[in-house]
Amino acid sequence: MPRRKRPSTQHSIEELNMLFQDSLYPTGQVLQPIIELWILRLLISLSGHQRFLSPHGYNNDDLAISLGLQTSPSCDSEFEDLPAEGSTYNPRSALAKLRRLHARAEKTAATREVPATLGANASRLADKLGLDEAERRILEFTVLLHSERSLDDAADFLGGLSTRRVSSVLAIVLDLPEVAVKFALSSKGGLARCGLVTVDINSSSPPLKGKLDVVSLRFVDRMQSEEQDPLQLIRDTVFLSRPGTLARDNYPHAARELEILLPYLQRTLEQHRTGVNVLIYGPPGTGKSEMVRMLASETRSELFEVASEDEEGDPVRGENRLRSYNAAQSLLVSHRALLLFDEIEDVFNDGDGPWGRKSTAQLRKAWINRMLEENPVPTLWLTNSIRCMDQAFLRRFDMVMELGVPPRQERERIVRDHAGDLLDEGTITRIASAEALSPAVIARAAAVISAVRDDLSPDRRGSAMELLVNNTLTAQGHEPVRKHEGALPAWYDPRFVNVDTDLTALAEGLRENRNARLCLYGPPGTGKSAYGRWLADQLGMPLLVKKCSDLLDMYVGGTEQNLAAAFREASQSKSILLIDEVDSFLQDRRGARQSWEVSGVNEMLTQMDNFEGIFIASTNLMQGLDQAALRRFDEKLQFGYLQAEQAWTLFERLCEGLALDTPDASLRIEIDRLKVLTPGDFAVVARQHRFRKFGAPGAVLQRLREECALKEDGQQQSMGFV
Repeated sequence: MPRRKRPSTQHSIEELNMLFQDSLYPTGQVLQPIIELWILRLLISLSGHQRFLSPHGYNNDDLAISLGLQTSPSCDSEFEDLPAEGSTYNPRSALAKLRRLHARAEKTAATREVPATLGANASRLADKLGLDEAERRILEFTVLLHSERSLDDAADFLGGLSTRRVSSVLAIVLDLPEVAVKFALSSKGGLARCGLVTVDINSSSPPLKGKLDVVSLRFVDRMQSEEQDPLQLIRDTVFLSRPGTLARDNYPHAARELEILLPYLQRTLEQHRTGVNVLIYGPPGTGKSEMVRMLASETRSELFEVASEDEEGDPVRGENRLRSYNAAQSLLVSHRALLLFDEIEDVFNDGDGPWGRKSTAQLRKAWINRMLEENPVPTLWLTNSIRCMDQAFLRRFDMVMELGVPPRQERERIVRDHAGDLLDEGTITRIASAEALSPAVIARAAAVISAVRDDLSPDRRGSAMELLVNNTLTAQGHEPVRKHEGALPAWYDPRFVNVDTDLTALAEGLRENRNARLCLYGPPGTGKSAYGRWLADQLGMPLLVKKCSDLLDMYVGGTEQNLAAAFREASQSKSILLIDEVDSFLQDRRGARQSWEVSGVNEMLTQMDNFEGIFIASTNLMQGLDQAALRRFDEKLQFGYLQAEQAWTLFERLCEGLALDTPDASLRIEIDRLKVLTPGDFAVVARQHRFRKFGAPGAVLQRLREECALKEDGQQQSMGFV
């Protein structure tokens, strides 16, 4: 096979590329002229040959063949005056040939450029991001380092590199002033600012490729595949969000925050304010992402999202997500746009706890703080919980808002929108009563029932929907839908409550002034909780019921947060707040033994002082309540056992409701003897009738007598009035 002539310095770039296209790796990969120049600088100028050349041969045969230092079965040596090694190898001779190759490459260095597509894309990015020449050339080199195996192999012969050593290596390979390289790779340089290329300062001494990281490998491919708009080059890590499906009216529980947030974002976009960041947190499925899409629509701006997984569906590390975020900030600076960074736990809570590895944000605390203070594109950060976020980060957000589960009326609307044609009104109301029910759970359950609607009879669809909802709520650690949530007996009347206040008149007064704190106390079953439900019906207000199990938390500070959240939810939804068993939170602080016992009472008192609505606290144990708490209640109403007239009238109504004969007047004497009857006792007997039918009023009387006997000997208490 005839040997080719040596290239001269007069050859054009196209001629050089044509000439070198015949020098292939065994795998068929082309060695570009610029790649050859960089490889030779790595091996000769930076002494990589000391590891490349061993006493017995080349430590990388593919690299040796690509440089023409030895012959492959299908390829002769590159130059006629550099005979192929064949089976004879001499380290000195090999080094001499490497030096001659290097000298010749340096003579044509000015004509050797990166591939045209890479150069064009790099130039566009440099213009868009304001990168200087050194930063552009480092970007080009890094892209090729991550895509060209021969270049990576040659760089490996330098061994592990410190961060300082990387700058000197790049200065020699790219023939740049070292001071320019150091600045380009610094945290203040354009490459770090835009996040496209960063220096790994955490690893001790990895090879060059390990020190120079890129925003994504897809970015590396796109830089070389075709000339594209700069924003398209990172579309796998930052993408245009889909349009939203909800409107501002779908967030009545966030109305006060939105009243501030929407105009603030409008002014930010109009005035090009920097350092604007909003943190939105709340349970999964409450519509945080949809709210951000609504904000983008309301402000007439594009919304871009920082991807949390790559195109293969694999999760993206928090550090890489931050690089994508930086790239987007740089590329979107001239757009009317908002940026969404969801699942920020990847950055702020990806460590191993207080005694283990720090989170990505904690490792770069100063950089994160500066990023939050200087970002040109307004960013909305979403998370399910802020408990593990550093206080130094939280204070740098312009707004921090919690988006909880929508109020009951909104949950009913969501259930109706998704499954109104599948469920009756009673089922819709019952499902919506679950306080932890998020819109996402409703939507998914409704989608399943809609898919199988033809396989279910109409009377089975409601129970099937409840089953799916309950299974998800249980898996999330929440209470399932209650079958009889908030139900009052059809014959309920406040006249059957033994209290020394006209409850009807009280309701009328609260209708005029809906700001009161009521303490209802007395034995179980006397109608305290039932009055709260009746009052809500009379005033046309939703009732938010919180029990001890809903609010107490095993972690220090958790109970206080739950109490604050309950009052906040009631305020946002304009609900009457009823806290049952309030004695669990208002025990006299003088007898407290633990600090958290005092802090819980303090939190309750603070919330009571600040709450502008109707708050009802019910308790069976008035003794031992904190004296300061008692002073804060506007009304303290004692609910007692039924009076004789009330008990008899209620007994007659119960018999009528159970379709029994009218009670004989002789039974009244027996009713009068039951001094501890409560409305709750009648509710218990009514429920018993469902599975053990009573044939006559006398049987009902006997059951009431047994309920009272249980209370009198103190062995058991009756159930609440529900």
